Amino acid sequence: MSDKIIVFASFTPKAGAEATVEGILQAMVAPSRNEPGCERYDLFRIKEGDASFHLFEIYENAAALDHHRSTEHYKNYRAVIAENLAEDIAVKVLSGINVAD
Repeated sequence: MSDKIIVFASFTPKAGAEATVEGILQAMVAPSRNEPGCERYDLFRIKEGDASFHLFEIYENAAALDHHRSTEHYKNYRAVIAENLAEDIAVKVLSGINVAD
């Protein structure tokens, strides 16, 4: 799993923008999953407490992540998501150390 790139991104919507943020993120799922090199693209919502959304993504390699960030759906999402968030997107790009297949 050494070349794979794992991304964990967290989104905290502004009060009243929860449905909008969820819709924006939902719209990213299908096209992202269909990208070459995208192995996993899963959207989660926190079960308790204030609404927050979390993306767990796995890419074949850095080139696949770069491709993802160059797509029209990614650019469109980036153009509208920030105005609906209470804080900056928390993005962590990880590499696996001991990961089950």
